[in-house]
Amino acid sequence: MRSALTLLLLAAMILAAPPQVVGRSRLGPNELGVIVNDADPLSIEIARYYQAKRGIPEENIIHVRFPTGNTVMSRGEFEAVKVRVDQQTPTQVQAFALTWTHPYRVDCMSITTAFAVGFAKGYCAEGCVPTKTVPYFNSDSWAPYRHYGLRPTMSLAGKNAEETKKLIDRGVVSDGSQPTGSGYLVETSDKERSVRSVIFDAIVYQFGNRVKLNHIRADFIENKPDVLFYFTGLVDVPKLSSNTFIPGAIADHLTSTGGQLTDSGQMSSLRWLEAGATGSYGTVVEPCNFPGKFPNPGIVIRRYLNGETLIEAYWKSVEMPGQGIFIGEPLANPYASRQPLLDDWDILGDGDNVYFQSGENE
Repeated sequence: MRSALTLLLLAAMILAAPPQVVGRSRLGPNELGVIVNDADPLSIEIARYYQAKRGIPEENIIHVRFPTGNTVMSRGEFEAVKVRVDQQTPTQVQAFALTWTHPYRVDCMSITTAFAVGFAKGYCAEGCVPTKTVPYFNSDSWAPYRHYGLRPTMSLAGKNAEETKKLIDRGVVSDGSQPTGSGYLVETSDKERSVRSVIFDAIVYQFGNRVKLNHIRADFIENKPDVLFYFTGLVDVPKLSSNTFIPGAIADHLTSTGGQLTDSGQMSSLRWLEAGATGSYGTVVEPCNFPGKFPNPGIVIRRYLNGETLIEAYWKSVEMPGQGIFIGEPLANPYASRQPLLDDWDILGDGDNVYFQSGENE
């Protein structure tokens, strides 16, 4: 492994962004397809509620049917569903929202990445190895399907209809709110799960004049009234409910199976949404702790502050998303009227092959 000093220098490098596809920013209701499982009354209820709240065109409501109750969908079942989705998706649709909490996985992939790019073994991993990357990572594209042939996907997830509707409402009310909350970059005592902390100081330095950012060295925060960002690494994050999350807040914990939403032996990423966050992320199978398989906080923060929607900022921050599920309200856009930041660099971090041993993640 590289030395800590080398890692810090790499993290703080100012990198000129390569030429990207540019144009107007931010996805809107006309470009979001909402996929509903007609065999699931809860999925139907959430799809209708979301359509009404966000003004999603009727032609963008995509109907499929598959058995409910399973956490994992087989590859064959998914591919049959995906054919139906492709047949119904209007050409203007650039991203998808799913209206169910499970299944959260397709064979060895997360269900959000499977719908985004199609099922492919390259996005899976057996053991501690990297997976396929996506060209959408850290791009300036405002039309990912048009430019790259993928549709970033997010699940409107919740333990019940009430929780999911609260999530949707938080996303809607966040639009253009220009919140002045705080970001908490928490470096815990769990060193294997705190691999992202090497870039925390550089993030605070670069974006601390745009939003209040704090590099915290502790296992958790509590009683904070203004949480806008909360990035940490821990199996189970204590005191979540003691904090107040601002509408539009993004929060996640780097661990092995947070994306197993309803049956994880670790803390489910759903706990973040139940605590009041509007977006979160977790892995559905053992990823090992490659930083590229988890959100890069510097990229999320920069792009969110630039006025990109939650789904855009979050998806662009994960280089290898095949094993991770994105959950939240896709169109949440707290900084909708914000002018782009003047800087043209990004914090990329380090991709050394540091990983958990399988037994340490149980």
